[in-house]
Amino acid sequence: MDGEIQLISDGDGLAVLGEPAAVETFLSSEGLESRELGLQRLGTALGAAAGVLQASSELAANSGRWVKMTKESAELVKRYGLMKSKATGLGLGVVQAKGGQIKGIVQFAKVPGAMITNPAVLSGAAGIMSQIAMQQAMDEISDYLAAIDEKVDDLLRAQKDAVFAAMIGVDLEIEEALTIRENVGRVSETTWSKVQATSATLKSTQGYALRQLDALADKVGVKGRLGDLADTLDEIEPKAREWLAVLARCFQLQDALALLELDRVLDTSPEELDEHRLGLKAAREQRLKLISQCSERLLARMATAAQTANPKVLLHPAASRAVVFSSNQLAAGVTDFNGTLGLKEVHRDWEAKRWTEAATELRDRALETGAEGATAVRRMGVETVGRAKTAKDRALDAGAESIDAARRMGNETLDRAKLFSDQLTNGLSGRVLRQRSQGSEEKY
Repeated sequence: MDGEIQLISDGDGLAVLGEPAAVETFLSSEGLESRELGLQRLGTALGAAAGVLQASSELAANSGRWVKMTKESAELVKRYGLMKSKATGLGLGVVQAKGGQIKGIVQFAKVPGAMITNPAVLSGAAGIMSQIAMQQAMDEISDYLAAIDEKVDDLLRAQKDAVFAAMIGVDLEIEEALTIRENVGRVSETTWSKVQATSATLKSTQGYALRQLDALADKVGVKGRLGDLADTLDEIEPKAREWLAVLARCFQLQDALALLELDRVLDTSPEELDEHRLGLKAAREQRLKLISQCSERLLARMATAAQTANPKVLLHPAASRAVVFSSNQLAAGVTDFNGTLGLKEVHRDWEAKRWTEAATELRDRALETGAEGATAVRRMGVETVGRAKTAKDRALDAGAESIDAARRMGNETLDRAKLFSDQLTNGLSGRVLRQRSQGSEEKY
């Protein structure tokens, strides 16, 4: 192992194994942040498995660091051309690092005693990598929940459904098991017996939260009054954020349970660790798929709402802006949630169309279509003025404090209508004169 860096990639992270100084040199040269892998646990967990006793001294003498798979670490994996194992799906490689210099990849056969050539050690290392990746994801969810300031425990306690009553108990049991594991260093049979049946409750809670989010998406109808749509979005935005928080906490606990499960398998059936790790990974990807479908549906409804509101800004300026604003707020919340879980981010902000921009577009279309378009525009102006007068009357009824605001609103609307009418009249007059001139030339 003199000066050799052994690399393991599972798609979620990269394990860097070797002598402490060589590992540190390698990570520094690549500019990668890392966390302790804790390979020493394998010596005790794997016990007297074939070939492990010989590797135990290597495990004790060498360092193992874990690097999250990012754009930079993925480029490193690609650059060193790790060989993918068909049996485990892991990318494997050995890099020569002597005299503080990284000299490139070498073949496994030229590295006698390499830990990654031992199936039991490799399987154990991959299991620990999965656990660290889960812990990293759990930490990111904790940061997300803290950032949006959602008290998930309070939300759960506020629910009357029996599913959530059970969820509170599961939360406490798993947190207790994690605390014991941190202090003891393993998951005993007693600890595992307390949490092994909690998976069903977590699945029920996840399904319930997804159904609630789907129901909120169904409420966002694009037919009917724009004001009703604005009110609906204003109502469901905080509710959607709460259900996303519950869903995030549920997903976090599912990762915690999988972490505990891998520990238990490592202790009791290390020969099954690879299959179990891959099975848990597939189940996690399926959960992410269900959540992604739900979040994409929400985002699609927000996009439709914003696209519906913008063309109506002339007649409903306040409601149109409110719809676009609420759509952006909710979509941003969904996007943050997706990013925390590692899902693809597809959201873009929708810009509320300005009243003057919409008026200008309508004027230009009227100039193109002639008198028929002019009639429609004039009708639009009359309706707009009428709405301004109605708003003014309501404000006057509300009291003296609103009089100035009502007058300003009425004056602004009348000024816009007058400007719009003048521009339209001038444009149409020029069009009529041109048409008359062309008609005279054709006559003679």
